[in-house]
This record gives sequence, C-alpha cells and structure tokens, in this order.
Amino acid sequence: MLSIAQIIAQELNVREQQVSDTIALLDDGSTVPFVARYRKEATGGLDDAQLRTLDSRLGYLRELAERRQVILSSIETQGKLTPALQQAINTADSKTRLEDLYLPYKPKRRTKGQIAIEAGLLPLADFLLTNRQADLESKAAEFVNAEAGFGDTKAVLDGARFILMERFAEDADLLQKIRKHLSQQAVLESRMVKGKEKEGAKFRDYFEHTEAITKVPSHRALAMLRGRNEGVLSLSMNADPKAEVAQSSYCVVIIADHFNLKLSDSSVDQWLKTVVTATWRIKIALQMETEFISQMRERAEAEAINVFARNLGDLLMAAPAGAKATMGLDPGLRTGVKVAIVDNTGKFVAHTTIFPHAPQNVWDKSIRTLANLIKMHKVDIIAIGNGTASRETDKLAAEVISFMKETHPSLTKVMVSEAGASVYSASELASEEFPNLDVSIRGAVSIARRLQDPLAELVKIEPKSIGVGQYQHDVSQSQLSSSLEAVVEDCVNGVGVDLNMASAPLLAQVAGLNKTLAKNVVSYRDENGQFESRKQLLKVARLGPKAYEQAAGFLRIRHAKNPLDGSAVHPEAYKLVETIAKAKQQTVEQLMGNSELLAQLNAAEFVTEEFGLPTITDILAELDKPGRDPRGEFKTASFKEGVEELKDLKLEMILEGVVTNVTNFGAFVDVGVHQDGLVHISSLTDKFVSDPHTIVKAGDVVKVKVMEVDVERRRIALSMRLDEPLQAANKSKPQSNAKTGSAHKPSGAKHAANKHNGGQRKQNKAPANAAMGNAFADAFAKLKK
Repeated sequence: MLSIAQIIAQELNVREQQVSDTIALLDDGSTVPFVARYRKEATGGLDDAQLRTLDSRLGYLRELAERRQVILSSIETQGKLTPALQQAINTADSKTRLEDLYLPYKPKRRTKGQIAIEAGLLPLADFLLTNRQADLESKAAEFVNAEAGFGDTKAVLDGARFILMERFAEDADLLQKIRKHLSQQAVLESRMVKGKEKEGAKFRDYFEHTEAITKVPSHRALAMLRGRNEGVLSLSMNADPKAEVAQSSYCVVIIADHFNLKLSDSSVDQWLKTVVTATWRIKIALQMETEFISQMRERAEAEAINVFARNLGDLLMAAPAGAKATMGLDPGLRTGVKVAIVDNTGKFVAHTTIFPHAPQNVWDKSIRTLANLIKMHKVDIIAIGNGTASRETDKLAAEVISFMKETHPSLTKVMVSEAGASVYSASELASEEFPNLDVSIRGAVSIARRLQDPLAELVKIEPKSIGVGQYQHDVSQSQLSSSLEAVVEDCVNGVGVDLNMASAPLLAQVAGLNKTLAKNVVSYRDENGQFESRKQLLKVARLGPKAYEQAAGFLRIRHAKNPLDGSAVHPEAYKLVETIAKAKQQTVEQLMGNSELLAQLNAAEFVTEEFGLPTITDILAELDKPGRDPRGEFKTASFKEGVEELKDLKLEMILEGVVTNVTNFGAFVDVGVHQDGLVHISSLTDKFVSDPHTIVKAGDVVKVKVMEVDVERRRIALSMRLDEPLQAANKSKPQSNAKTGSAHKPSGAKHAANKHNGGQRKQNKAPANAAMGNAFADAFAKLKK
C-alpha cells in the first residue's frame, strides 16, 4: 500500500522526499506562496501551481484514508472482513472504488432482496445459479411460504431474482468493467422537453444533440445542464448507441460473462437471463447514468473554474499605469458623468458630476470643468469606465486632451473595465473607506485606482463579481471561491505589497495574514506613522513570529533604513546578503542593483547548510533588480473614432480592442461598441489551437477583423486572422447532422470534430454563424449583462 506522499510524488512525477518535506511545511502552517518562494530546497523547486495541486490532492487522499478506516471498522464489526476484502479496500485508489467495495456491507433500508432472504429464499437463489438444468417450477415450489408473503412459485422466483440482482449490482469488479465500457461507448442524449421549443429557444442547439458522454466540452455540458435545470431539456445516457435492437445493451453481456453465465434455452437459464437483464436495467443503468452525468458536471465545473481562474490571474497581473495622478470618469447619460480624482498614491482628493450628454447636453461647460480639475490636481491620465455612454465620454475626454495639449502635452486617456465596480461601490468596505461619498462617486474612484494598479483595487472586489468566467453561476460556488482566492493570493504575493500604502483588503491577501491581522497592521500604521522596518511588524497586535515569517518577504518598505526591506529578500537571509557584500568589499546598498558585480558572483560559493543553491540564486537575482514588478509593460487599446455602436460596425473593418474574457471556445474582445465580440477558437490564428489561453489572455490588446454583425441579437463575430476571407465566416449555416440528429451544432462541437479529424484546414472553415448562434454564447452574453 503506497503512502500518500508516494502517490502524490508519482502523480506529479517528482521525488517522494520533495512531497514529504512539503507536506511537513504545510502541516506546520506554512502557506503555499511562502513555501514556493522561500523553501525551494525543501520542495525541490516545486512552483505554486504544483504546490496547489499537491495541497488539493493531500486533502483528497487524507479524506480517502479516513473513509477507508471507517469502512474497515464497519465491515469488521459485522464480522465479514476477509483478508482479500481488506487488501482490496486498502489498495482502493478512489472514493468511487472504495464505495463500490463497501456497497454489499453498507447498512441500508430493507430491500426486496433482504425480505426474500429473511423468507428463506437464499438457498434457492444459490441453487439456481449453479444448477442450470434443474426443473425451475418444481424447485421453486419447495420454497413457497404464504406466511412470509411468497404464496406461489411466481412470487418465490421474483424473490430469488431480487436476491441475485442485488448481489450482482453490488459486485465492485463488475461495476468497474461496466464503467470501462461506458466510458468508451456511452453517449449523452439531449432532447427538447415537449412544448418548450419557444421558451427554450436559446438551447435549440441541444434539442436533438448526441455526443460521447466522457468527452463533452465544459461549455456544452454546462449549457445542457442549465437547460435541464430550466425544464427545457431532458438528458439521458445511451449505453450502446450502436446497438441494433432498441433498449438492448452490451452491458447485459458483460454481466453474464462476469458471472460465467453461458446461458442456454433451459428454463433456469431463461430465468437467469431475466435476472441479468433486470440487474442492468433496474439496478445498474440508472445508477451509472446518474454517476456519469455527475462526473460530466464535475469535469465541466472544474474546467470552467480553471478558465475563470486563469482569466482572473491575467486580469490581476495586468500592467499598472503606475503612480500617476488620475481622473476617473464613470459615464452616464441622464444621471451624468461622475468624476473622481486620486493623487499618485491613490488617495481620493476631489469629485464632481458633469452632464455633457443628453438630455442636458452641457458639453462645453463639462470640458471646462474637467480642464480646471486637471490643472488644479496636476492630472496625468484619465480613466474612463467602459459602461453606458463610455464612447461618448471618451470623445469628451479626447476634446479635453486637445484643449489642454499646450499646457498638459502628456495627458492621455484610457478605457477601463467597469466589471465589479458597482459591487465594490455598494460594499461594506467602500462604505468604511468613503462613508460620506455617494455610491456612484465611489465607482469613479475605483475606476481611477484600478488603472493605477489593477491588482491593488481588484482585490477589494469579490472575485466572482469581476465576471471573467464561463457559466460561473452554474458551478460549485465553494470550489469556485476557493480556486479564485488561491489565484488572488498567488498574484498578490507574486507582485509584493507596499507595507506603507496597501489597503487592508490587499494586506489580507499576503501570505500569513488574514483580515484581522491586516486591519491591525493598518491601525498600527495610522497610530504610529509609516513602518520604517519589517521588524516593526512584530509590534502589531496578534502578529506573531509565524505570521511574520510567512508575510515579511512579501511586504516592501520603500526608502527603508535597511534597503533589503524594500526587496523580496526574506529577513532570515539578511545575514547571508551581508556576508556576500562583505566578501566583495561592498556595502549591501552598493551591492544592490550592481548588475556587473553580481554577474561575476558564483552562487555556489555561498551555499550553507541553511541556504542552498536555489535560494542563493533567487537572492542574487533579486539584488540585481530589487523590488522589481513582474507585471508587463502598460499598454492601452485605441478604439476607432466613429465606431461607437453596433450599427457603426462594417464587415471587414479592422479594429483594435481589448480581450475581456478567454473561454474554451474562443475569446471575447471589447472594440468599443458596448458589446463584446467573439473571436472563435478557429479564428485566433492560422495554426491549430486546442486551448485559446495559449494565444491570448484577458487584458491583451489585439487587432481584429469584423466577420459578421447581428444587430438584432447583439452578436459580433470577429477574427484575429486579418487575412481570413469573409466567405469562411458566412458559409451556409450548419445542416442537420444525420448521424447525431443534431441541428445547429455549436461552434465548439465543430472545433472538437475538426480536431478529431486532424486537419487545421477543416478547423479554419468553422462558420462564424455557428459561433454566434449557439446556446452557450447566448447564455454567456446574458451572464455578462
């Protein structure tokens, strides 16, 4: 029996010692970011993604071990634990296998089989299973027991049948064989519920849809499950779609073979045939259908959560505009444009509301108002929310910039995603931060700050509210939250946090800290002034040595007396850095940033028992560029002038846009018309693409070509293949698929089919109409609203 560490080591393809040491660190209270960054000797260099997987599997396998002990104890108490059964339970590698083995011994309500056993029919069932040439009726007559409810041979044979059905259906090895067959052959069949055609029009792609149940892509699985939840679709599993006789299944043959039942025409064998058939149809088929559809949901949810997590990570790690005085504009028509200004530290300094748009149309006065505020507060950049009236407000900002080009030549404007801003504005956190500000003004502040530093501002918003997932409301909310929180934690610690400027929500994401400790840090800072050294953290209420160990390396103090306090070097390694500096006859300050000298150092010379080569290599890299920000260069998209609404789009128009979301079937791009367009996976590049995330990520600035516009349904099909001909996107709409009975097959299905057929040529011909017309895009558009 393998240990948990051995199992995880095999799964991650790493050494067992790496896993054992990592488990010891995690059990001791260390966080994943801390272990990934500062304990590379122990982990053998496992990255944060591997450590997250290890942590997740550790939890699963420990739950499995606990359940195994409960089951062993239960069976032993019943006096039925044999050495062979114990061995099978101890080597079970999944919860499913474990529960299969436990099934015959699991306490359950009184079944028909148990009632028959209590009436003395077990010997009959065993006899008929081994004596196949016996006289069925005469043998059954021997067991007639009217008092027990078995008054004739029919009732007796039915009772014996239920005994064998339950025995067969609880055979763990048989269930494994059937699962193997189903995983290779079974299909999911989606059908429209009678009379729901109009009500469920958005699910029309799945009114007659069939595909392999183990290969349904995440977005299609969740779309069909949503359709079932809304009463529009019925879902069922067909175990043998190729079977010539309706309702027949090869699973019946598997059952007979498993119990070595080579059935003839004798009366007993004919009776056993009914037992085998009923075992499949009554006992196993429904159980397997529920299990396989549940597994499909779990896979789909896991993939959807993974998509959301990757998009969130890309968004959080978007390049910041930096420490610039920023004007935030939250656009609106009737209610006006809310204006908020924050200084280069993110501190809120002024606000107002202007009414440049209909119905007031106070355009010139609005320009003067903004110009005066820009002069007064020395604004460097204007952040414009991308919601209602954003393009009209963008035009206003352009005129302001033109008006001030002589006095403020470097003034620029940027369109910023408003996703989640309204959630933050109405949150308890925003109320505490700005108790005297109107909700709408808080939104403008958030827009300005998220341009300065997306990570610092977006951590204030519940990750689920940022809206960069697919079917996020259809997945396990606890798993989604857990995954997204891990992403936020990794991003925050990967960038590092300015201890003297960070808000409590940002500090709460630092390894070793929590909401309470973060608030205590802010309170200490408010009462005692800025932190001058990392050691001061130990004076913060309830922040002990363990929390300090975990957090210190991720907290930065600019212009500290000890320059290492502004770097990612952990305080535990300060003496090592001093030793390195002394060896080169330099001060620590002289050593930091001295690339030429650092390049000459041999890290191996400074290896000690406490600090190995990986840590020293990291320290030297950090000394070369102390406190460096791992995020990329700040870039913005320039939306095309005159293209502000869907009606302004023309076919073959080339536009610049921002990727707002990446899903398994393509990427959504904002081109400035208040409706994101979809670049289908087949239109991302000329090469074959299996995962859109390998081509684009949320926040990327891209050029796209307009392939189709459906104003009525507010759909835009785009292509990043700028030479893609229109006819490729406007080929005839998908016809009914005779083989699967599926009309209007979703674009994702077409891509999957093309991948299966192995040809990029076929993938590139996927119609954009399909990309626009399927149910998952419809549902996703609703979700974004």
